[in-house]
Amino acid sequence: METLSWGEIFVRILIQFIPVWIALIATFALSITFKRRLGLYGKLFDSTIGMTGFALVMFWVFTGILGGGFDMVITHDVLEQSGAMKNKVPGTPYTKMIGDVAENAYPYYLLGGDNLGRDVFSRMIVGAWEVMKIAPFATLFAFMVGITLGLPAGYYGTKLDTFLSFLANLILAFPVILLFYLLVTPEIVATGIPVYMAGVLFIFPIIFLVVLYNSRFFTQPPKRNLYVALTVLIGGWLYLGIAWDADPLGVIGFPPNLLVVFVAVVFVNSPTVFRIVRGLTMDIKSRDYVAAAQTRGEGPWYIMLWEILPNVRGPLIVDFCLRIGYTTILLGTLGFFGLGLSPESPDWGSTINEGRKLLSIYPHPALPPALSLLSLVLGLNLLADGLREESLRD
Repeated sequence: METLSWGEIFVRILIQFIPVWIALIATFALSITFKRRLGLYGKLFDSTIGMTGFALVMFWVFTGILGGGFDMVITHDVLEQSGAMKNKVPGTPYTKMIGDVAENAYPYYLLGGDNLGRDVFSRMIVGAWEVMKIAPFATLFAFMVGITLGLPAGYYGTKLDTFLSFLANLILAFPVILLFYLLVTPEIVATGIPVYMAGVLFIFPIIFLVVLYNSRFFTQPPKRNLYVALTVLIGGWLYLGIAWDADPLGVIGFPPNLLVVFVAVVFVNSPTVFRIVRGLTMDIKSRDYVAAAQTRGEGPWYIMLWEILPNVRGPLIVDFCLRIGYTTILLGTLGFFGLGLSPESPDWGSTINEGRKLLSIYPHPALPPALSLLSLVLGLNLLADGLREESLRD
């Protein structure tokens, strides 16, 4: 077989992405059809910038899920090495020999091979899955920590605000990259500090949900008790498995390297979220509808969670999108320095770092993950701009 031309490579890549195209088309068709019923999300489809950003983000979301989670897009095993395919150019024919018999496999390395003979295309796809496993969920945890602490700090003020603001400023005084770098170094990991940090930070989602349900259904004890009990039971089970690797059923677990990176992302992002929520709460708490809720006799946590928080959702949603982009860049930076995830991980940062060593001779191993990272972050920024534009019209 001959090496594919760039046109043939492009067509074959489009064909590999058919499951992603189908998922994207279905998402856009349903969203546009029912956009008037979908609130702020539906209004996003009135913004060209927002739709462009949403398309880029969802492309990588579906690519990560379908390609990395279900192996529907990749062409080869991301850890499989072939000595004959080391640093081969895009479109090079591939045949893996087992004895004297050629194994049936995808016949080409569409984007070439890296310095260990692994398929660059497949590693780029699975790299998206590595990002999707960490960035959105770690950012969500950081928001739960920031909201749980930022609301009472801004609402009550006094010494509580002073103490929490001091802690947030203390963390923010460190350069973000340096702090992130320190948290995942082997020396710090060996002390067990990240595990103890996980034990503290991962309890906040449970606290947040318990307070949320208790404040909302305080006058309906049966419903409140059911929701709180389920939150404590399920949340406690997940907490033991994720934070302490002590799931009594042996079902939930978290790889140590992934846990360290996850904790570092939550710890670094939480103070910034805290300051945003605190500032918004201090501004909103003097509004008339807050005074009306106080007159009705509503409790402080009900006012914070059900009067103030819904009215600051616009800035928080925008910041959430931007913060996922920052987290993606941080993950790429960690991978580039060889920290955090395992050395053989196909995450984009590690792949770029491996490819840069021979960049002047073989640019193809480093360029696909670099462009993937660029396009995802660009999509998140455009999505945030679209959401900001639409939230200001509300």
